[in-house]
Parts: sequence; C-alpha cells; structure tokens
Amino acid sequence: MSDNEYLLEVSHLKQYFPIRQGFKTIPLKAVDDVSFYIKPGETLGLVGESGCGKTTVGRSILRLYTPTSGSVKFNGEEVTADNIHRLRKEMQMVFQDPYSSLDPRMTVEDIIGEPLDVHKLYTTKEERRQKVLELMETVGLNAEHAMRYAHEFSGGQRQRIGIARALAVDPKFIVCDEPVSALDVSIQAQVVNMFEDLQKERGLAYLFIAHDLLVVQHISDRIAVMYLGHLMEMADADELMNNPIHPYTASLLSAVPIPDPKTARASQRIVLEGDVPSPLNMPSGCPFRTRCRYATEKCAQEMPPLTDRGDGHVVACWNK
Repeated sequence: MSDNEYLLEVSHLKQYFPIRQGFKTIPLKAVDDVSFYIKPGETLGLVGESGCGKTTVGRSILRLYTPTSGSVKFNGEEVTADNIHRLRKEMQMVFQDPYSSLDPRMTVEDIIGEPLDVHKLYTTKEERRQKVLELMETVGLNAEHAMRYAHEFSGGQRQRIGIARALAVDPKFIVCDEPVSALDVSIQAQVVNMFEDLQKERGLAYLFIAHDLLVVQHISDRIAVMYLGHLMEMADADELMNNPIHPYTASLLSAVPIPDPKTARASQRIVLEGDVPSPLNMPSGCPFRTRCRYATEKCAQEMPPLTDRGDGHVVACWNK
C-alpha cells in the first residue's frame, strides 16, 4: 500500500458514446468532465435521477467502458488497459440487477469461485472450496446453497451472491451500482447494513451509486450529486442533506418522503419545470439551466466550475 492520501482519484473523466443519426455520428455525452476522490475506507455516495451518468462513471473507473478522456488513479497508479487486469483484484463491482449479473448456468460455488480462478488465488480444489464457503458465510448464505443455481434464490440472496463474488479477491475498493434498488425495502436494510459491516471488518472504500437519498445518507461519508453527466454539488453527507446549495440538490431533497405527516405538510416540495433535456441535444452552458428558476444569461454562456464554499462543500452554480 502506498502512502497516498486518496485511494481513488478521478480527474476530468469524460465518457462519450458515438450515436449515429442519419449520415452523421454525434457524441452522447454520458459523463462530461467529472472529478472526485475517495480516501481509503471511505464511502462516496453518487446520486442523481435516472440517465444522469452515475453507472457510466462507475463502469468507466473499472474500464468496463474505455474512457474518452481524463484519468483514473488507483493508489497513485494510473489505471490503463495494460494494468487493469492486475488492478481488478483491488477494484470490484456489485451490479444493480442481481437477476442479470449472475450466469444462470453456473452454480453459486462457481460464480463466487470464478474470480479466484481468474486471478489464480488457490493451489488446490479443496482450498478453493474452503474460500468459497467462507465467503458465503460472510454474506449470510448457507453452505448447502453452494451447489444451487442463481434462479433458485430470491433477489436479496442473489445480491449477496454478487457481493460474495466481489469480495472473493479481497479488494480495497468496490463500486456498488444501485445494489439495493431492485430489492424489497426490508431486504434493502439488511444489505445496506451488511455493506457497512464489511466496510468495518475489511476497511473497504465504496463508490455507492443510488437514487434513494436516504439510503445514501445512511451509508455515505460524502455525497456527490450528478445531473446530465456533470457533477453539480459535493459535500459531507449530513452537510449536503441539511444545507443543499445547488437548486437541483434542493429539489431532489424536497422529493424525499418525510415519515412525520406534520413536518411533511409544512415542508415545501420544489417541483421542477420541464423535462430533462436529451443528452444528444444538451443546452449550452449549465445543463440544469432549462429547469432552473435562478437561471440568467451567464448560465447559458458557460458551465459554472465547481467552487469550494467552505469545508469541502463544492457547488457548480453561478447564482447560489
């Protein structure tokens, strides 16, 4: 382990996908100039509405997509096509859909054991089986589940299989791509608590991607808010929830359900006007300006930079 302050550093990450329209090809700017860092053992929550580029950020970090430009450094080392195979031992991903991310033709033992095969992390068959059973126990699955197939399990159990597979190589960092959004609420709490326990036991760092702000606040040290491929705001979790500066963050938070009816009636819901623009036809300047009540001429001219408003609370807005 090097003595870097940051485990993961993402600088000016861009991910454009070429889309053919008639005879010309135009870029779909899924992620546009995103920068952030994650310290060892820290959780950064990444939130935003569907299609804002959250998952693309996670996949680009692990080079499941080759980034268009920008750099990703892990432990001070630039992540490239040449070293990604070695670095995947340190960086893993838990996917959103536990139904499609597990191979239906493989038993649970083979699914969890596959990373051990790829990285040659055992010497005998017995050692491999032992490691798989330990991982299953870690995520709350019984040993007799080992020879079953993924379709025989519930959503929560399948997600546990996915988590065990990610843990198999003993990583330092895991991208959790909406790992609870496909699960029932009661199961969500169990899985989130398990992520927290694993973090304490193993010193893991997470990029926790979700659209449920309460789940994100519960598990995250810091939260970053994305809109149409851009980072809009980033701050400590409680600071962001109690003191949102960006108009988009404020509207997201106003939509979070409040369990107390009195408080709920008193709180003002901020309803955004208009629809999310198409990423193929983005507004000039700040992408949020077409739905923002504070928008001015300047907002149409250039994208505001992320500026520090104190204590690491950064916001990209001209008017707030």
